[in-house]
Amino acid sequence: MKINVIGGEMDRREVDEYIAYVRDKYRGRQVSGMDIVIDGEFIDLKVYFSDMDFQRAYRSADYLVNDMEKLNDAKQKEFSEKERHKVEEK
Repeated sequence: MKINVIGGEMDRREVDEYIAYVRDKYRGRQVSGMDIVIDGEFIDLKVYFSDMDFQRAYRSADYLVNDMEKLNDAKQKEFSEKERHKVEEK
């Protein structure tokens, strides 16, 4: 991960805290870099993400989830009993 500190200096411990904050906030996304902009008493974070492979999304009751474990037992059963449509390759 590429880290740029702009507008001042920051010790490594503080940079590591911002990295941990960003990883926790954007859990599940791959962070490729971050700009830490020092503006007086304020810090602005600009986060860059890596392209990720498409993950399957499941639609259930008009909402999307990316993991079947997030659905309750009834919704998991409903999804498992649905008829699947075949995809024809050309």
